[in-house]
Amino acid sequence: MNGRLAKRMSLVLLGWIAACTAPSAGISQRAPVAESAVAQPQPAPAAPVAAPSPATPPNPGQPVSYPSAEAGFRAFLTSIRGQALERGVRPATLDMILPGLSFNERVVALDRNQPDDSSPGQPPSMAGYLARRLDDARISGGRDRYARMQPRLMAFESRFGVPGPILLGIWGMETNYGGYTGNFDVLQSLATLAYDGRRRSLFTNELIAALEIVDRGLAPRSALTGSWAGAMGNPQFLPSSYLKTAVDGDGDSRADIWNSEADSLASIANYLVKAGWKRGEPWGLEVGVPATMDRRAIAGTAVSPTCPRVHARHSRWMTVAEWKALGLTAVGKGWPADHLRATLIEADGPGGRAFLTFDNYRALLDYNCSNYYAISVGLLADAISR
Repeated sequence: MNGRLAKRMSLVLLGWIAACTAPSAGISQRAPVAESAVAQPQPAPAAPVAAPSPATPPNPGQPVSYPSAEAGFRAFLTSIRGQALERGVRPATLDMILPGLSFNERVVALDRNQPDDSSPGQPPSMAGYLARRLDDARISGGRDRYARMQPRLMAFESRFGVPGPILLGIWGMETNYGGYTGNFDVLQSLATLAYDGRRRSLFTNELIAALEIVDRGLAPRSALTGSWAGAMGNPQFLPSSYLKTAVDGDGDSRADIWNSEADSLASIANYLVKAGWKRGEPWGLEVGVPATMDRRAIAGTAVSPTCPRVHARHSRWMTVAEWKALGLTAVGKGWPADHLRATLIEADGPGGRAFLTFDNYRALLDYNCSNYYAISVGLLADAISR
């Protein structure tokens, strides 16, 4: 995906889904996401089922067959018109956009063929995920941009408190620095997903937010392209996140996340600030863990209201001083202040790579609720800054 309910699914159904072993069932307002699979699958269309009544959207969870869905889809858009009018979208905008939307079978197929944690087989390892995502090209691309954009990135850090390498880490992981932002018609995708019904409330809200973007003149209709799940531009924001967190970064009084690098990075920074980023604090630290450490003694007991399975992989909170007393050693960089709180995550289990994660790590999870994703952003940022 920058209302937190939608935001916390970590959005998050992107055109490429971030991988992790224990995903959340929630949805981020940036872009809906699952926590497994690096590349977007290329599935066959969903099997046809009995067509719904033309005036009635399908039951949630029931696949829709094209073209029999088109009549019901048109009726559904009539209800969207009423809701959009209530939100203040002008009739002229709706007259311009709604008649041109059509049901997209491909979008439904992609949505229904996302990797599922409940599927048989072992989920991908964090080591494998990082090997695929943290390649030399992505790191060198981030370093090149850091060198080229350093004065602007320093200005953003002064303004928002978020270091430039973190902004580049998200940009690099989301779209490879703008290399792939998606070419789906966002309005058509969101209308299709809202009609399909699996997450009707979420996607109806996002569809109306997209209509508001055009209606307010914030972006032209033609600019609203992105992933099949409606994530847009360099930061891969859903429309509601754009409305809440997109900001001007280049001084032209517009927030153009599609074409302006400065606007995109400033908007990512603003998103993280709203998600709780703390100025001057780290995201995490790779550590060595003694083989003899009793994991039961540090097990977490709290249950997170959002992304519970992602957060369940973390230990309980302890201070840096307490972790050091247990024999943990810092890897790659020095220890932060002893009073800072951190949790331990060993995503691949004892013997694999281990990380202490601080409060700012939670802001990264807010952007995309996947431990693999958040760790990869932090490690990419560390590599860029070296």
